Amino acid sequence: MTVAAVVIGRNEGARLIACLDALQGQVERIVYVDSGSTDGSVEAAMARGAEVVALDMNLPFTAARARNAGLARLDEDTRYVQLLDGDCVMRDGWLQTAIAFLDSHPEAAVACGRRREKHPEASVYNGLIDDEWDTPVGEARACGGDALMRLDALRAVGGYRDDLIAGEEPELCVRLRAAGWQVWRLDAEMTWHDAALTRFGQWWRRSRRSGHAFAEGAFLHGAPPERHWVAETRRTLLWGAALPLAILLLALAVSPWALWLFLIYPLQVLRLSRRKSLKWAFFNTLSKVPEALGALSFHLNRLRGRRNRLIEYK
Repeated sequence: MTVAAVVIGRNEGARLIACLDALQGQVERIVYVDSGSTDGSVEAAMARGAEVVALDMNLPFTAARARNAGLARLDEDTRYVQLLDGDCVMRDGWLQTAIAFLDSHPEAAVACGRRREKHPEASVYNGLIDDEWDTPVGEARACGGDALMRLDALRAVGGYRDDLIAGEEPELCVRLRAAGWQVWRLDAEMTWHDAALTRFGQWWRRSRRSGHAFAEGAFLHGAPPERHWVAETRRTLLWGAALPLAILLLALAVSPWALWLFLIYPLQVLRLSRRKSLKWAFFNTLSKVPEALGALSFHLNRLRGRRNRLIEYK
């Protein structure tokens, strides 16, 4: 039995080096898939004994395509594969914990743990992402980019969808669960993540990408019983597009006094702040605008027959 790691990245620099160094002695094979780096990432990976796959950048790039390219390099002797983003560092003890879990739970295809931001104090946006990663333990509906998976289960469902520009892991988990597999989140430290989000524009683009993922996920798997991301898409379009547009139309067609209806947004912030913090509630509410733009762009491109372009925030 072989345990391998597939790492994807582009211009991650020192973060990639830290990622690969943490894998040394933990897995039998490391496959690094590079997506057009110009910072010496390929040479750094080769120096650390990783097998390097350089994607053809003449074809549309997605993280899903990169992961599939790495998985394709693994042979039948590989039982488990640790998927990692190049800006993540695996924590000590994680792999042993995850392998033991999958060994004892043959019905589980995926084991993931707690992903934490390396520098949550660096910006409000890093702090929000760190909170976002903190999800309940136990059987789950989906995982993120870091997870230990059974290679045969991945291949049985066809791997990732190459054409998804975001939300590829939850979409994969939908198909895994439909095939009878389980996804589990363990109460264990898994990876450090370095988002390096320091600007509002980065947060905005990341939120727009999330909205795109919601809409595409609902389009692909929104039918019962899965209803994948249907509620998230509806909330996004309601708060980020339908309500503000309706208020503006009322102000133009009926009375400028209708603009007072925008007070529903600070009221929504106050309502949501009861769940967590006021900061979280404010950005959760504000994020509905870029999320709605992302969702609408997906549907507009779909109707036009255009391929959706990658939304990058770094």
